[in-house]
Amino acid sequence: MELQQMRYVVAVAETSNFTRAAEQCLVVQSALSHQIARLERELGAKLFDRTSRRVRLTLAGEAFLPAARQALDAAERAQAEVAAAVGEIRGRLAIGAIPTVAAVDLPAVLKDFHLRHRQVRISLRSGGSEVLTEQVRQGTLDVAFLGLPLGLRPQGVRGRELARGELVALVARDHPLADEEHVDLRQLADELFVDFPSGTAARAQSDEAFAAAGVRREVAFEVTTVDFIARLIEQGLCIGLLPAAFVSQLPDLPVLRIHDAPSRMEHLIWSRFTPSPVAAAFLSSLGVPAAGSSYS
Repeated sequence: MELQQMRYVVAVAETSNFTRAAEQCLVVQSALSHQIARLERELGAKLFDRTSRRVRLTLAGEAFLPAARQALDAAERAQAEVAAAVGEIRGRLAIGAIPTVAAVDLPAVLKDFHLRHRQVRISLRSGGSEVLTEQVRQGTLDVAFLGLPLGLRPQGVRGRELARGELVALVARDHPLADEEHVDLRQLADELFVDFPSGTAARAQSDEAFAAAGVRREVAFEVTTVDFIARLIEQGLCIGLLPAAFVSQLPDLPVLRIHDAPSRMEHLIWSRFTPSPVAAAFLSSLGVPAAGSSYS
């Protein structure tokens, strides 16, 4: 069994497509298919069910995939450790971030890190805090930037609190409240809201604040991207709550400060195990010691 074969399996699993996987791995599709078929013969089991419309993992494939990822990660880690031993930082850096991260200018941070360490392959994945935390625990991500309600800390990872902030309300330009500077949650109770999906940490920040104020609200639109939130608000279909530190990126929408505003804390998290040399270098670039405080 070869690492290249494992890499091909992971690529097909992630893209659900042999052609896209071959493009990602920089090989022709016939070579990729041949190597996967050879691996299946060696294992004595099919890893993928293939139809004209889709490709999906078999039960054997689902069992094989985590081990293949671990083997590839271990190989990359070994190469990175050897490079670090001779003073080089190289390898893969997988970062996760919520859509509304505001404690750091992430694009600028990534640009600076790239200029310092050009041998590092950087990837960035956006998602909810719960999913990103689990991916850091599993080792899929090296570090992640989260936003959580005050008092809530992610479990099973190391981390640092970055910044505390309040949410503000955003409304359409022709909304009756558009010229108000301050409102409270009771004034907003009769509005239709757009928010992140129920059950997410991003949603909990607002839900808990309305509950504490003894106010019920209706969330008519549940979406996962800030851009879509802004577009719905702009059309006058609803109002929304977003972090005050983030809304400067949405200059076309009136912003209302809230007296009893929901609050959140942004966190930077990383594995509770010894981070890779690349991850340690990234944390150091942020002024964070890799062996820093550990959440319980």
